[in-house]
Amino acid sequence: MTSRTDLPLTDVTCCAPLTREPLTAPAAEALSRTLKAIADPTRLRLLSMVAAHEGAEACVCDLTEPLGLTQPTVSHHLKVLVDAGLLTRDKRGVWAYFALVPGALASLAAVLSSQQPLAFATV
Repeated sequence: MTSRTDLPLTDVTCCAPLTREPLTAPAAEALSRTLKAIADPTRLRLLSMVAAHEGAEACVCDLTEPLGLTQPTVSHHLKVLVDAGLLTRDKRGVWAYFALVPGALASLAAVLSSQQPLAFATV
């Protein structure tokens, strides 16, 4: 009979090592806010509609009718997307124009696809 102390010792690692930095607490908070902003079907449609407009910019007046929502409701959803860092707002006269933040969607996609380091702190 062989005792446990007679068995050969092997260096076995139970877990795979990290290959990149995990999310920091502040980056997780920022990512969470962004994901909450886009976790609404109306907001996803708004992002798609703005992206589909020439120059990836649209007036709020162009967005209300296709959604079948009132201007205040659409404006609320757009504000959430602006606050999340996905859209910019430019006031021209009485109308507000919204544009995609350059690189914001690409940064979000990179984090979600795990192809790049998780440095998602500003989007």
